[in-house]
Amino acid sequence: MKFKGKTWSTLMLMLIIAIVAAGCGGNAGKDNANAGKDEGTKAVSKNNKDVVIAINANFITLDPHNASDTHSISGARTMYEGLMGFDENMNVVPVLAASHKISEDGLVYTFTLKENVKFHDGTDFNAEAVKVNLDRIRDEKNNLKLRKSFAKVTKVEAPDAKTVVITLSEPYNAFLNKMAMALMVSPKALKEQGENIAKNPVGTGSFKFKEWVQGDRLVVVKNESYWQKDLPKVDSITFKPVPENGSRIAMLKTGEADFIYPMPTEQVSEVQGQKDIVVDKIDSTIVRYVTLNTMKKPFDDVKVRQAINYAINKEAYIKVVKSGLGSKLDSTMSSKTQYYSKQTGYDYDVEKAKKLLAEAGYPTGFSAEIWGENDSETMKGMQFIQQQLALVGIKLEVKSMEGGTLSQQINSAKTPQEAKIQMWYVSWSPSSGDADGATRGLFSSEMFPPAGSNTAYYKNANVDKWIADANKSIDPKQAKTIYADIQKTIWEDAPWAFMGVDQVITGKRAYLNGVKAFPDGSISVRDAEIKQ
Repeated sequence: MKFKGKTWSTLMLMLIIAIVAAGCGGNAGKDNANAGKDEGTKAVSKNNKDVVIAINANFITLDPHNASDTHSISGARTMYEGLMGFDENMNVVPVLAASHKISEDGLVYTFTLKENVKFHDGTDFNAEAVKVNLDRIRDEKNNLKLRKSFAKVTKVEAPDAKTVVITLSEPYNAFLNKMAMALMVSPKALKEQGENIAKNPVGTGSFKFKEWVQGDRLVVVKNESYWQKDLPKVDSITFKPVPENGSRIAMLKTGEADFIYPMPTEQVSEVQGQKDIVVDKIDSTIVRYVTLNTMKKPFDDVKVRQAINYAINKEAYIKVVKSGLGSKLDSTMSSKTQYYSKQTGYDYDVEKAKKLLAEAGYPTGFSAEIWGENDSETMKGMQFIQQQLALVGIKLEVKSMEGGTLSQQINSAKTPQEAKIQMWYVSWSPSSGDADGATRGLFSSEMFPPAGSNTAYYKNANVDKWIADANKSIDPKQAKTIYADIQKTIWEDAPWAFMGVDQVITGKRAYLNGVKAFPDGSISVRDAEIKQ
């Protein structure tokens, strides 16, 4: 019997769903079964003020100037603060700055600092401390992740203890967002610890560092001398990396964890409505994609990259991998990100994918590796992609790694020629909240690893120029037009397999208030409170 058209597509989708569901069972299924028993929701109150948060991956670093993954940024923000910060809608707000003003030409930023703020080691936060931090970030020898965001800074001055004057070489419309990413480290600690500051943070935040056992826990404790006297309201926060979905949800149900992120999408319907558990969902700036190394065969051919996009059923991906909680990615960034411009194309079309592969010289497909982290949902996503691409002859070997190991594999390559990465299933959210944060680090040719996160090794002269032009633009309408051109060009060049946009889904015990995930996927604990 032969199947045609929609009948064949429907049967294949059912087969894929069945295979993925079976392939992602194992221990997860056992954990989920145990977690669903009645005793899992017995704790309705909490008698101490020590909060446990289970997350799906390890922290990579606690150096706020060198953090690029969302969990590391979350960890750093518990202990560090910047002159500016973000509210829960990713709007830039003052934190350690009492006020700021920008010159008419957009070149000079003057910040007036809040007074009577101290670092955790008892030293004063002042203008000289800000200068030390920004000089560290800008120093090429340090090669910190944040350096490129401050490349336009030509001078940092501290005319008095509470005034900082920053001069730029040209206007940079995302500069306040970048200042919100520049968290302040104690100069004394920097001098004493050097690079070891990544494991022994000293900031001004509401929580102080206690210990970090990599792969097991990060513990921060109340800063008794915090400059905002009404905070914090809990004694400690313990972050526990728990990659396996079933284990994470079981911890929430038994009360072993007070808050989990991400909430496994397949568990949402099961726990929603339970009186002791609260599930929160918000739209996000988190995009899911597969980077395709454009400097390696066969991914150096745009037809191969476009074929991969046609070969993956994105609607099925949302249903199977995300349990319907998300949306198809239709640009290089989420619709919640500044200057988003919707694109069209790459609808599921197996025959078109095969035709493009044949035109590129791969009529029977090829073999490749796909990398990703070792948490349950990432594994599920990679298996789905593996099964989809097999239908057009592309045979993928799935290689899952712990986050630190994966980061080392990617960033150890000093040149594109040394890079071993072929495909990487990953997510990205602009923690700086702006279009530049969703674009430059991922698509500028200046941002090849280890300097940035352009792991597709994508280089387009027009895109490079437009990124620079957009950053210089003071006129929002002009910036929007430029970013539309950038998104259209990258979409057509297809350095990614464009997958989906997440919803940020968290689970918490009903007695916990004030812990929340922001649209970029970072976790805020500043207002954490236990309600008896």
